[in-house]
Amino acid sequence: MKVFGIAGYKNAGKTGLMERLVADITQRGFSVSTLKHAHHVFDVDQPGKDSFRHRAAGAHQVVLSSAKRWAMMTELRDTAEPPLVDLLDRMSPVDLILIEGWKRDAHPKIEAHRAAAGHPLIAPDDPTIRAVASDTPLTIDRPVFDLNNTTAIADFILTEVGL
Repeated sequence: MKVFGIAGYKNAGKTGLMERLVADITQRGFSVSTLKHAHHVFDVDQPGKDSFRHRAAGAHQVVLSSAKRWAMMTELRDTAEPPLVDLLDRMSPVDLILIEGWKRDAHPKIEAHRAAAGHPLIAPDDPTIRAVASDTPLTIDRPVFDLNNTTAIADFILTEVGL
């Protein structure tokens, strides 16, 4: 499987770019999966639901399944968050996995950058960032794309991964 990331600071446009890239690349006939890193506590379950009650009772993993989809939740309890490579190993085979976040990991990525967010660029000090998608012109030693030019960004990613 091919892997490529979208990295950047908060409010840089990562999620919107990911959403547009998934739509663009799947419309081209490629299968795409995503991984999203969260720096905060989150829950995909709802209090009172059976699966929530299973986890609250102490289950390590809970699988929900229906005719439309299935999901597995794993409680880490007091163990460390698994590294990205371990999560990738658990993914079903697809043509491309797009990763949102994990900006300091070693996979190739595009940096999403919005000037109004006020954060410095990561790219100058990170060779894993192959290009920058920005809402403002930049002068840097790698390609810079308009943050809203999804087609050009998708073309770049597909070329980079050999698809």
